[in-house]
Amino acid sequence: MSDTTGRSHGGRVVLRGIRKSFGSFEALRGIDLDIEAVEFFALLGPSGSGKTTTLRVIAGLEIPDEGTMTVDDVDVTYAPPGERDVAMVFQNYSLYPHMTLEANIGFPLKMDGVAKDRIPGLVREAAATVKIDHLLHRRPGELSGGQQQRCALARAIVRQPKLFLLDEPLSNLDAQLRLETRVELKKLQRSLNVTTVYVTHDQEEAMTIADRMAVFLDGNIAQVGTPEEVFNRPRNVDVAAFIGSPPMNLIEGHLDGRWVSIGDHRFELPRLPQCPAGKIIVGARPGHISLAASGLAATLYLSENLGESMLLNLSVGENLVKVRLPEVREFADNEALYLTFDAEHVHVFDPESGLRIE
Repeated sequence: MSDTTGRSHGGRVVLRGIRKSFGSFEALRGIDLDIEAVEFFALLGPSGSGKTTTLRVIAGLEIPDEGTMTVDDVDVTYAPPGERDVAMVFQNYSLYPHMTLEANIGFPLKMDGVAKDRIPGLVREAAATVKIDHLLHRRPGELSGGQQQRCALARAIVRQPKLFLLDEPLSNLDAQLRLETRVELKKLQRSLNVTTVYVTHDQEEAMTIADRMAVFLDGNIAQVGTPEEVFNRPRNVDVAAFIGSPPMNLIEGHLDGRWVSIGDHRFELPRLPQCPAGKIIVGARPGHISLAASGLAATLYLSENLGESMLLNLSVGENLVKVRLPEVREFADNEALYLTFDAEHVHVFDPESGLRIE
């Protein structure tokens, strides 16, 4: 299958049992991952969770200690980067400062032995795709961070690779430019129809840009799914505690049949199957808890005015609970309040395994 440019639509990546250590540090602890052809796939996780190491394994910049990697059913576990048909955009862009943008973008084509007379046209096409074709005569030092980033993207796409690998490519841009470039990146990937693997620690970025994502925690993949699946049905308490801004509230409670008790407050979860009585962890996002005339007793610790909404930080026993209000209100210091939960959006987790109770 190919598009009008003649580019093939391959690029299905399969990782099985990938382990990688650096000295005594185990960076990857047996990674299994399937990335479909032409998918925009995000590797999301905090620093040191293994996401960049996984990207470098896919690129061929790291060789795994154990495990295999295939691209379109071809084993490339030990293939050097040059034989993998990948293009990578690094966090710091890695542009050659003494070269013009035209020379920077054309450099991979020159290294690939593309005919000299074809290179200028391919460079202009790639530069036009990311809207920097009017800057080709300049050097990287004469450009803004956003323009340098576009140059790095153009240099990656000019080769029409099978895999497009991006390592935190927006982290050096200011907040406004990051939002704009995020939208352009998604449109670019759709127009190129190329498998794209995108590393980020910014969950909002991953949620808005990815078709699917893998959440990395401590060298393991904690969950794979669409952004909606990961956000709405976190597989365990670790994913629940990581995803969301602010993340899900996790409170100790007790389950008896379908009835949940937190302190003196009791409510029913009608969609939950009958469960044996026992301790649970109750998960509720800040927007799924409301203030009420009666319910779970809480004390206001701090209120944050967010302009259009408000975030309340409340003490509930030993727990700090965050509640998002859709409107801004005045509160007294240490005000006594009552909370109720939106039963449709309450999550229940096993305290021993940490796994979600369906």
